[in-house]
Amino acid sequence: MRTKKDKRRLTFFILFLCAIVIVLIGRLTQLMVFLPVQEKQDIIKFPIVERGSILDRNGRILAVSTRLDSVAAWMPSIEKPAAAASILSVILGMSKEQILNKFKNHSGFVFLKRLVSPTTADKIRALKEKQMLKGINLIPEYGRSYPEQELASHVLGYVGVDNIGLGGIEYSFNQVLSPPAIGRGIKKIYGNQVFLTIDVNIQYIIQKAAKEAFEKNKADAVIILAMEAKTGEILGYVSIPNFNPNDYTNYNRSALRNRPLTFTYEPGSVFKVFSISSMLQTGAIKYNEHFYSNGVYEKKLRNGRIIRIKDIGLHRDVTPQRIIQVSSNVGAAYASDKIGKNVFYKMLRMYGFGKPTGLPMPGETAGILRKPRTWSARSKPTIAMGQEIAVSAVQLVSAATVFANSGVLLKPRIVRKIVSPQGDIIKEYPREPVREVLSPKVAKETLAMMETATADQGTARRARIKGLRISAKTGTAQVLDTETGRYSKNHFISSFLGIFPTNNPDIIVYVVIDNPKYETYGGRIAAPVFKKITEFLVTYRGIPLKTDTVYKAPKEIKVDIPGRIKIGSVMPDLTGRSKRYLLPLLKLDDFKVNIIGSGYVVSQQPFAGTKLKKGMKITIILK
Repeated sequence: MRTKKDKRRLTFFILFLCAIVIVLIGRLTQLMVFLPVQEKQDIIKFPIVERGSILDRNGRILAVSTRLDSVAAWMPSIEKPAAAASILSVILGMSKEQILNKFKNHSGFVFLKRLVSPTTADKIRALKEKQMLKGINLIPEYGRSYPEQELASHVLGYVGVDNIGLGGIEYSFNQVLSPPAIGRGIKKIYGNQVFLTIDVNIQYIIQKAAKEAFEKNKADAVIILAMEAKTGEILGYVSIPNFNPNDYTNYNRSALRNRPLTFTYEPGSVFKVFSISSMLQTGAIKYNEHFYSNGVYEKKLRNGRIIRIKDIGLHRDVTPQRIIQVSSNVGAAYASDKIGKNVFYKMLRMYGFGKPTGLPMPGETAGILRKPRTWSARSKPTIAMGQEIAVSAVQLVSAATVFANSGVLLKPRIVRKIVSPQGDIIKEYPREPVREVLSPKVAKETLAMMETATADQGTARRARIKGLRISAKTGTAQVLDTETGRYSKNHFISSFLGIFPTNNPDIIVYVVIDNPKYETYGGRIAAPVFKKITEFLVTYRGIPLKTDTVYKAPKEIKVDIPGRIKIGSVMPDLTGRSKRYLLPLLKLDDFKVNIIGSGYVVSQQPFAGTKLKKGMKITIILK
């Protein structure tokens, strides 16, 4: 039975709770009813964020934010769903059933299609003005536009309908491009700009060459990378098949795959330059050491089993230089007997094999380099010639920086700098040496050995360019058939690694052709692709050739510029001229001059030799 004291305590407790409830209700009423509108809005705010642009090394825009409309429906206002669905299906490229299902499954607001094109939005706007799409609304949102379309698509990546990065740089630098923000009085913020190391002009030429190789060889894929040898900056990054990030949902997974970073494969004979240089560095073999090759490497094991590795040709007496020049499997195998497996493994790790390079894009593979304790008796000679090890294209081209930098490995770079909306540099990504792998002497010897591969007897002779010293190595690797556990007789990976000029390396180019259907040797199908790209790069980068004629000019130089074009004269041939050369044309009063694009002149109107008349329109196109 409760006492009077207990009853008083209960009464006080109930009154205390009631008081707390009254205070809370009062405060809530104050916030919702009596608080001024402006103060309510300033309590918490999610501002509009305009995503920053992605640009190439020269400031060419590769990705930019655009304001687009999304199509939505407010179901209470739609009087004739079937009629609305019929009209919208034609405009939006959706089936009538898809639209009706959205109508049926929602009773209020529903998006029908996000981020439609301006043309589509204009069509809907026109119909709404005629009162034909009651209840259908256009909701403004920020979208993403890629003006160069497929160009560098795997580097850029893409964004989803919510303007969030889903691949490439868009994903890795999502919070840099679109900084998260919440606060008082903020209506809109602008994201930072990301400048890449990619050069659009180089990227265009490489992509064109890759597509030609892809189609000509009916290949499964083609990868081409071009890197600045002294800095590790990637100038061109191509993977075919590729995709248009403006419309990425219409592509299959194969096209979206970032192969240079995620595809692992046995590199084949290209790997011999890393094997042989490792053996020279450790003193396991000497530069002038000789190995006899009768066409077959044989090693008898204690259990009586014999390991055999064959060469395509009979090379007989080979040195390390000759092993590289003719790509002797037998010579590489005999050389591998001179180095211990633990030392060999350590050297290959020094090159960066078996671990990611750290390139800032998602999904990078570490490749495959097994621990020595798991190696079989056959592993060391087969690894020496590029089997039983898996790499990515980015790993291999990065490892090649060792030869171009006196033995020092550089970290590959795809981003140059981050710039604020106001134009201030927030962060720069300078040249980043990782470690010394080879002595300067061995690095120089390796380049010299690779240069002999472009000689008449070398496997890389089809890549020769008159007047240019090129250090190169070809590769032709069989691909393991996962069903049989044996190497396929039909599936090969053909490749070519080139560094030039040999005496002062400026560029590294690596070409990979996966599963060519006709010819398979890297020296025959990948070398010509390399040559085509290099011919452009030599001109574009101003790399001197031995065949170039050097003139001694007087102190004053007179330059013949297009400003001398006049009425009555004939139109000169401007093909190959740079944009800077053409600028004086814009000052001409007698003609209407229109210069389109950037780079170098590829076409002109009127044609060369045409007589010029006053008021004539001159159009010049550059790429």
